[in-house]
Amino acid sequence: MSENLNLPIVPGAAPVTMHTKQGMFGPSAGGDTSGFGGLVESFAIGVPAARPYGGDFDTVADTAEGAIKGAGLAVNDVFEKVVVAHGEITFHVRREHLRTVAKIFRDEPALRFEMCMGVNGVHYPFETGRELHAVYPMLSLSYNRRVRLEVSVPDADPHIPSIVDIYPANNWHERETWDFFGIIFDGHPGLTRIEMPDDWPGHPQRKDYPLGGIDIEYKGATTPAPDKRRSYS
Repeated sequence: MSENLNLPIVPGAAPVTMHTKQGMFGPSAGGDTSGFGGLVESFAIGVPAARPYGGDFDTVADTAEGAIKGAGLAVNDVFEKVVVAHGEITFHVRREHLRTVAKIFRDEPALRFEMCMGVNGVHYPFETGRELHAVYPMLSLSYNRRVRLEVSVPDADPHIPSIVDIYPANNWHERETWDFFGIIFDGHPGLTRIEMPDDWPGHPQRKDYPLGGIDIEYKGATTPAPDKRRSYS
């Protein structure tokens, strides 16, 4: 399948995950309520890019890599891979180096990403050993540039260091990502739920969370399970 997609091979990069999805939300049982039950899509996640990346992306990458080397670290130990897709560049950072990279992107004079626009969780249950992703959109006001940092961790060990002391505005974003995805941000000053009740079981934006049949305690009603809803297939 990877040969059909003509994926590039970048030495030392993290593996590319292939996945085939059926229907809009990939249901495996019950009726498909999306109306797209016949849709079948095969795709790759995190295909690493090869140089040159294009435009300002090479400038940012060169500067970041130079600062990483200046800190006495090996670039391949810090970055798993670099992905360029849909006009965006994403640096996949190993979690133990996230704080170092965040400080470099903030403080390096030729980078100056003064703003981290938060952190978003993503759940890929089929990406074994890398099921949970945290994505950090970065904005440089000085140079009018945008990039993304991304950290992947296993569901069995969902720990990522907090960067709230580096980017204080990430406080509530880290709480929300913990609330909805179960990613634990070590060192956060108060990692508690922010939208769901404190005693809510589970993390409702994960793909393994039930789609229905859960009591809605505020209305005294229930949402029907998927196989009890009207099917459009």
